[in-house]
Amino acid sequence: MAHSATKGHIAALLTVFIWGTTFISTKVLLADFQPVEILFFRFVMAYTVLWCCCPRWFHMSGWREEATFAAAGFTGICLYYLLENIALTYTMASNVGVICSVSPFFTAMLAAVFIKSEKPLTPQFFIGFFLAIAGICLISFNGSAMELNPLGDMLAVLAAVVWACYSILIKKISRFDYPVLLTTRRTFFYGILWMIPALYLFDFQWAPARFADGIVIFNLLFLGLGASALCFVTWSSAVAILGAVKTSVYIYLLPVVTVATSAVVLREPVTTMTVAGTALTLLGLALSEGKLGRAAHDKIEHVHAKSE
Repeated sequence: MAHSATKGHIAALLTVFIWGTTFISTKVLLADFQPVEILFFRFVMAYTVLWCCCPRWFHMSGWREEATFAAAGFTGICLYYLLENIALTYTMASNVGVICSVSPFFTAMLAAVFIKSEKPLTPQFFIGFFLAIAGICLISFNGSAMELNPLGDMLAVLAAVVWACYSILIKKISRFDYPVLLTTRRTFFYGILWMIPALYLFDFQWAPARFADGIVIFNLLFLGLGASALCFVTWSSAVAILGAVKTSVYIYLLPVVTVATSAVVLREPVTTMTVAGTALTLLGLALSEGKLGRAAHDKIEHVHAKSE
């Protein structure tokens, strides 16, 4: 059991590290591509790769399972990324980064309602949550004034809620006991289907001449193969092993990874507030995810047992 949990933690860390570095690749590609174009190309590529890795049909037992996959594709593949990208056109990236990072809180609330097997939340979870959010604020704002934009910030909040819904759906999908690679491929399939109407709404263009650039190809491969094909498999595996709430807490690390990689690759300065924010985020992760809340949970279970 402990060995399995270790695999879950490694999968979550690998996923967050790669997702945290996608900021650089996306920034490079945005010079030639629209956000929806990057989204479409990366997931079509990822779906193709997953099909090549396991070229066999995936049959499910009923329409309820099929509907769950369709919902996961709509929330985690199509709607989340569209909301996040559109939010960036209305408000600051720091706002979107901070707001989307609160998705573990929404995941915990939804899990408490829809997933009965998830353990009750402890006070340490909420203390860790607020510490992590404080750290994320220091990293993202870095001393600058927070400029609120109601439309953009509300879209970012919706994105955080949508990702929480996706995490719950992935947990339900993991209980179907299908291979993770096949379930991820099915989720991508529905995500691409839901994405097609958005292509027309946001003036999608093929423009094949753009793919002649080696830098473009490299960054698309990184987003398609690494951030999509690989990471959605590892994320789904982590959720299946650790649970939706515990895995989602790793999202707190995304701003930390982004700041570190930006400093190395883009030569962005690392300030005192960045270091302090990183420390707070890591402390919040340890409190929310670690063993510090186990004693409180055991007390709760003991009280419940005595009352029955």
